[in-house]
Amino acid sequence: MKAFGFLSFGHYAIGGQQGPGAAQVLKDGLAIAQAADEIGVNNASFRVHHFAPQGASPMPLLGAIVGSTRNIEVGTGVIDMRYENPLYLAEEAAALNLLSDGRVALGVSRGSPEPAWKGWEAFGYTAEAENGADMARTKFESFLAAIDGYGVAKAAPVEKQYPRMYRSGTPLPVFPQAEGLRKNIFWGSGTNDTAIQAAKDGVNLMSSTLVSEADGRTLGEVQAEQIRAFRQAWKEAGHDWTPRVSVSRSIFPIVSDRDRQLFATSATGEDQIGSLGEGRNVTFGRSYAAEPDVLIEQLKADPAIEAADTLLLTIPNQMGVDLNVSILQNFAEHVAPALGWIPNTEGKVTGYAID
Repeated sequence: MKAFGFLSFGHYAIGGQQGPGAAQVLKDGLAIAQAADEIGVNNASFRVHHFAPQGASPMPLLGAIVGSTRNIEVGTGVIDMRYENPLYLAEEAAALNLLSDGRVALGVSRGSPEPAWKGWEAFGYTAEAENGADMARTKFESFLAAIDGYGVAKAAPVEKQYPRMYRSGTPLPVFPQAEGLRKNIFWGSGTNDTAIQAAKDGVNLMSSTLVSEADGRTLGEVQAEQIRAFRQAWKEAGHDWTPRVSVSRSIFPIVSDRDRQLFATSATGEDQIGSLGEGRNVTFGRSYAAEPDVLIEQLKADPAIEAADTLLLTIPNQMGVDLNVSILQNFAEHVAPALGWIPNTEGKVTGYAID
């Protein structure tokens, strides 16, 4: 592990439930990221879900963070391509990358099941596959073409242009363009096949918070195999740059009586098997909560953390700014250095070299 960050699911309360509302959660996300930047935490990432009281439109929050921090990179885990206009997303991503001087680590994917049945149709999109995977793939390809600067439209006849800028029929890219943006894009993968496809596409890998295999192996073991497959496919594809790989875990260092009271019972001894309602079982990662020396040994034994270059801590965002900042501070002071952490002081994070 060379870098660590946090991943917020952005849960908020609605309908008279106890807990912070949407406005407070957004403001808390900004405050946590600002404090994390001062600590030297490398990444601030946010989940994206639709038709649920969670984060759904990340760009305003990410823009606020990059405008008020110096070094921390901002990202998503993940943007659901089924709900996106890929060209508009390309414009937003490029603008964010330019504003942040390249401090973007944007995770995109097909997305997970949502409360709405084919909710992307309400957004104006249709798919042949019931889960929308075909549409997500097509949109992702359009997104990559757009950020790479390919023409995605044609210039109007000169006499109909305003202002008159191009010859009729000239292929037009979207603007702005941010050189090298593809190197800041991650595909959120839950299977070996999608990890290999990400390598072929020439984007980084964000191994999911769960994996589709449920064969008795730990999440770390399955993800480590996925990472190996990704890196081998990357070598075979012959790309001329080194990709990054991130994984996420729920980790709570216990360094005070308050930590013990809040988190001691959060630890789970093993991963969990569950279902996402798509007719297959999946493996969810365990939660870690222990004193730093114990945590260090547990995390060193996780082969996916060992193989990845970035570890994202999933944080309990509903519990407020102070508590979440203390989790990050405790991890930075008492755990991360033993795992090879390099504090972020230059606004950039680089991945491991590929053997």
